[in-house]
Amino acid sequence: MKKELRTTEGAAPIGAYSQGLVVGDFVYTSGMGPLDPRTGEIVGDDVATQTHQVMRNLGAILAAHGLGFDDVIKSTVHLQHVERDFAAYNEAYKSYFSQPFPVRTTVGSQLLGILVEIDFVAHKSA
Repeated sequence: MKKELRTTEGAAPIGAYSQGLVVGDFVYTSGMGPLDPRTGEIVGDDVATQTHQVMRNLGAILAAHGLGFDDVIKSTVHLQHVERDFAAYNEAYKSYFSQPFPVRTTVGSQLLGILVEIDFVAHKSA
């Protein structure tokens, strides 16, 4: 059974997808970009600023189900410019987590007007 997560504190979907789904004890988020949830506009023109906005959006979705960054077990990250932006993105990203860090896959992708997109899998402990 799936339950949709939706919050106005995170960027609204701009297509046929949910912000997040709860399936059992797991929460799956859609890939989030650096959109301001109030205006729908892209925040920042550098990867660090955009990563912080993405993480705020994802944090809001997690919070909608009583979870936080410590509950994240896996992330998938898409960077427009991997070689150029990896270090700055990684610094911003890791500031949201403590060890042990979630497992992560980071790939280069063609993104439409943004520098970074991230999705999570989180687990709600009993």
